[in-house]
Amino acid sequence: MTEQKHEPRTDKGTQTRRRLLEAAERIFAERGYHDASIVKIAEAAGVAGGTFYIYFKTKQEIFDEVVIDLNHRVRQAMAEASSRGTTRSEAERLGFEAFFRFTGEHPALYRIIRQAEFVSPHTLRLHYERIVDGYVEGLTRATAAGEIADLDPDVVAWALMGAGELIGMRYVLWDDQRRIPDHVLEETMRFVRRGLGAAEHEQEENPIP
Repeated sequence: MTEQKHEPRTDKGTQTRRRLLEAAERIFAERGYHDASIVKIAEAAGVAGGTFYIYFKTKQEIFDEVVIDLNHRVRQAMAEASSRGTTRSEAERLGFEAFFRFTGEHPALYRIIRQAEFVSPHTLRLHYERIVDGYVEGLTRATAAGEIADLDPDVVAWALMGAGELIGMRYVLWDDQRRIPDHVLEETMRFVRRGLGAAEHEQEENPIP
């Protein structure tokens, strides 16, 4: 039986829980899971140590919640951006841009997800599967509409997610950039369009006179 999480009943409680999550995100990113402590998280959130236990039972629980929270925010940013695209190619570009922008603004995403591989493997898997689930839906619709090649959407979703993650790590995180360099984004999108077969479909729809 799954334990019921304590949900704040007041605005103040909601704000306190949010402060704890934000503090935990910073502490886990800066110190790592094993060097982080509930005391340090509470201090960073500006609350008493006992207050922590009103909202979370253990350090593991708040770590998992931080991963889920980061996952929700990055998926929301990507979904909102890609929804503005009128074609699958446009949606991919806008989604990748949003992911790279989120990475620049929230470098903790990479640092904490890497820790989850050892600290909380089930939460790590949940993080990636939730991203892929949304991706598969969009790719399936694009295939049905004839915008991309007839590919296995699950395999393609994992491949695109992997490409985006590593490109973001190399050109945003490692270079300490707030945004992806223009030429890197252009090369990434050329690769994505070709991989999806979108380039060929676009040429068929807009033949060179």
